[in-house]
Amino acid sequence: MTDNSTRLDHVVLWVRDPVASADFYEKAVGMQPLRVADFAAGTAPFPSVRLNDETIFDLAPTAGASHATMLPGAADSAGHPVNHICLALPGDDFDALRTRLEERAVPVSEIHHDSYGARGTAPRSFYFRDPDQNIFEVRHYD
Repeated sequence: MTDNSTRLDHVVLWVRDPVASADFYEKAVGMQPLRVADFAAGTAPFPSVRLNDETIFDLAPTAGASHATMLPGAADSAGHPVNHICLALPGDDFDALRTRLEERAVPVSEIHHDSYGARGTAPRSFYFRDPDQNIFEVRHYD
């Protein structure tokens, strides 16, 4: 990519079982898993899942929190809540994701209408939790 404008690169989620989380994000949410085999083989510190061409979610094992030394107290961030992460999808993908989640018995919220976000007002949105209880909002603008 040659466009160096400001954009979201990655989000790190603390998860209990990175392989199971990657499986959830692949099968229920429709994301591409990355480095799962490398993580399982012990050659990568965590797997990731690709949200789009520009953004990934790293699935960091909570068991490794004691090794988080990028800032003083970083290890204490394991288990700290993020209110939610919002994914904006095209309308057809929005409907397909909701269907996949429901097929896997993942509880989803009711549909919310006309909620405000980064691109203005979204006609529909809903919420769900991943296996580690991280909350996601899903919306579409089209």
